[in-house]
Order: sequence, then structure tokens, then C-alpha cells
Amino acid sequence: MPDHASFRIDTAPCIPVRTGRRYELLGLREVMLRAHEIEDLALAIPPAASSLLRVLTAITARVTDLDDPELNAEEWTDSRNALLQAQGGFNPERVHSYFDRYVWDLFHPTRPFLQDPALALQCEERAGVNKLVFGRPAGNALAWLSAHSDTEPYPVPCDEALWHLLAQHSYAAAGGCSKRTVDGACSAKAKAGPLRSTISFHPLGRTLLETLLAGLPKFGGDWQDTPDTCPWEEPAPPAPTRPPAAMTWPGRLLTGRSRHAVLLVPTPDGRAVADAFMTWGTQHPPLEATDPYLVYHLNPERPVARRRSPRPADADRAIWRDLDALLLAGDETATVQRPTAFATLNDLPPDVRAALRVRVHGFDQDGKTINRTWYTALTPPIWPWTQEHDPAAARRIAECRAAAETTGKALATQATKAWQAAITPSNGPGARKPPKRLTAWTTAVSAAYWPRAETTFWRLLDTPDVPARPAFAADAVAVLRQVTAPAITQHRRAAPAVARAVATLLKQAHQGQAA
Repeated sequence: MPDHASFRIDTAPCIPVRTGRRYELLGLREVMLRAHEIEDLALAIPPAASSLLRVLTAITARVTDLDDPELNAEEWTDSRNALLQAQGGFNPERVHSYFDRYVWDLFHPTRPFLQDPALALQCEERAGVNKLVFGRPAGNALAWLSAHSDTEPYPVPCDEALWHLLAQHSYAAAGGCSKRTVDGACSAKAKAGPLRSTISFHPLGRTLLETLLAGLPKFGGDWQDTPDTCPWEEPAPPAPTRPPAAMTWPGRLLTGRSRHAVLLVPTPDGRAVADAFMTWGTQHPPLEATDPYLVYHLNPERPVARRRSPRPADADRAIWRDLDALLLAGDETATVQRPTAFATLNDLPPDVRAALRVRVHGFDQDGKTINRTWYTALTPPIWPWTQEHDPAAARRIAECRAAAETTGKALATQATKAWQAAITPSNGPGARKPPKRLTAWTTAVSAAYWPRAETTFWRLLDTPDVPARPAFAADAVAVLRQVTAPAITQHRRAAPAVARAVATLLKQAHQGQAA
């Protein structure tokens, strides 16, 4: 019997996977060995799934030698395609050799996985298991959606603790944390995780092996002099007071950008996590890095340091509204950059590329402490529509998406104006200023418009000769009339206000289409 608790994530069942209709829990080692049989990961927590995909992709690079920056583009593509067309999956000897080399135990006394054992001495107090688990109230937070309480914390099973550990390293909050003192440096504030409030786009193949190989980004920078390592490949946890190591590919880029430090405390029997230390991992500014699964927006009017920003996660935004950002290659003048992991998808074997879909993992958060909701989505096979393969289809998708967005904004504006005109004459003695907040009509028409617009969007892709703006304007008019129908019978100014709004929407649509 070991003299300490042990939960080895390489062998213990901890990663839910799906094969057909069968679901099972596997260790990381078995996940890699059976990647060619597994269809998909089945984690119920999207931010954990997003983080795990990055970990598995980094491991994929190691066991396949696709992390060699000396491979030229042709050699790298040929090697990846050979792996995709092989029948037996990843080389079992390479997989076993890699996992045998490192420590994968959540509770190892000196090198626990993705943790720092020094926190037990450097932190004045523990954060509590509720702080570790996303969705549980911690501290003075109210228990809106969970019955958990810090006065009676309930341990979390080891496998679920792993999921939240991964998510915390990527999406953890900024602000107050447990006070940590290191080499005279004392702080109780942490920086936000590197993926906080973002939405990730991951290529999804027919098997997990295809997913990992398709999603592996190709090295595209200068020669890196600093050896590339993942956190578990380092001999010790990173020193929190030292500047971060240079950003290298693929290990540090995918797995080594955490801003937090964590230490799990097991229950006496080692079957669950009863408590946790959670605090800052570094106070140094983050190094510039381009995450290969994020869409980036470029605003030339901002200062250079803030000119580029990742697309934020928005649970109210349907995924089809992001399709053009995934399909258009862009150029030096583009204001939107698609994920860099997508740059080599057109080099995949035809059968792999034709079946490839996109898995979306979003965590709707603010930049500091508020977690709203997480979500996941799946696109149909869209790669035949990429700009490189079908420029006309890619342009049509961009045109329809832009028309839907323009119409949606116009609908919100006209609904607000109509509501204001309905309750108060614009030139009367009791005239009010336009409302600063969204009106009841504005929120109602937006909620009703976007589901209809999605149906219209897919219909327009099948009918490329139909003008886009008038089609979406018809949806906007129908929604506006539906939402305002009760008010027309109650307020005498409502009908003229709605009529003016309808006329404006139709006029703008035809003017925009003509332009």
C-alpha cells in the first residue's frame, strides 16, 4: 500500500469517451492507444473538454514526432497524412514510452500533475473544494444554482476534480485568491486564465485520432532556441517569481500558459478531493501568443498592445454566425483572422477533409470573476466550402452572414425607436430621451429574429440567386409585427410607429442590396 493517496490519470478511468452509442471512462494512456477507435470525447464540461483537447494534441505531437520544427511543410504534411491513413492508430510503443517517462499522479507528494506542492507551505489558507469546481458557490457567493456551501463542502470525485483542474488552468478568474508568499513576494490577487471568456473552434474528425491530427497546428515561426516542454515534462513546477519561459511550440503554446497555481487535497481514502489550494501562479505579464483555436479580431484604431483580441464567447450568439470567420482565408488587410490550426486542413486526405466538422467550446464569462454559462456546438462538414476549395460558396456564406447581422442591428434600432414613439410623442411636451437600456421590444425582437434568420441563412445557401438582404428583412418585419401586435390594440401611437419601422427596414434592405 502506498503511504500517500494516489490517482494516476494515465491509467485510472477518468476521461469519458464515446464510441458509437457506448460511453466509458478511460485513462489518458488508453485514450491515446485507442484514439483510432474512439469517436469523440464526452466531457460534460466544455471548458474542461477544450483544455483536454489541447493537452491531448500536445501529447500527439510528442508521440508522432510532428513537433519537430526542422520538418519542412511538405515533410510535415506527408507524415501527418501517413498517420491518418494508417490502420493501427498511434504507435503503442511510442505511447507507452511517453507516459512511462513522466508523473501522472494527481496526489504525488513531489510532482502532482499540473500542481505545485509548495502551496501547502506558501499559502496561509486553503481555497476550498467549492472554489475548484466551476458552478459551485464559494466564499460569500449566493447558492443560486447549487446547494453546496462552504460550511459543509462536499468532496468531488477524482476524475471530476481532474476536469475542473484543467478548466481552472485555462479559464480561472482574476482578482482575489489565497495569499501566497514566495521569496518575499506576497500577493492575494491572480490574473485571468489565458482562455477566459473565449470561444474555441476545434476540427472534429470521424475518430479522435483524426481530431487530434487535424487539430495539430504546424510550426510557423522562427527557429526556437528554447527547448519546448509541457508543464508535466518539467523537472519542477515553474518558479512563480521568475519571468515565464519563452513561448514555444507546441507544448508551452497549448499547455503552458496558466496564470494560476493549484494543489488538490484528497480525502483520507484517496477516492475524492476534499479541499484545494488555489492562488496566483505568476505576476508577470503574459507573453504574446496566438492560440491556434481562437478567432482573432484586429482593430487598427486601437493602440498596438490592444489591437488584437480573441472573439469572446457569447451564449446568445448562434454558431452559424461565425462560419465566414472559419472559411475565409483572409489576407494582410483582413480584420478577422481564422484559427491558425485551420491553415493546414486543406492538406488533409480528401476523405478526412470532406467529413471534417468543427466542435465549438465556449465559456461565457466576463474578464474577471463572473461566470455566466458554458456551451458547446457542432457544425456540419463545412470544409468543401472553404475559400481555397469553393470561393463562390465562401463568399456567399460571408454575404449572407453580413446581411443577417446588418438586418439584426437595424431591427434592434427600429424596434427601440418604435417603442419610444409608441409611449411618448417625439415632439410632444412630455417627450423623453431615447432609452439607454434595451427596451422590451428590442430584446423580444432579437430573441425571435435570430432563430428565423438561421433558417433563412441555410435556405439562402441553397438558392444563391436569391438576394440576401430582402430575405432577412422579411424575417425582421414578420418578427417586429409579431412582437408589437398586442401593443397596437393598447396604444394608439403604436401602429403608426411600427408602420414607420417596417417601412424603414424594407427601404434599407433594398438600398443595401442595390449597393
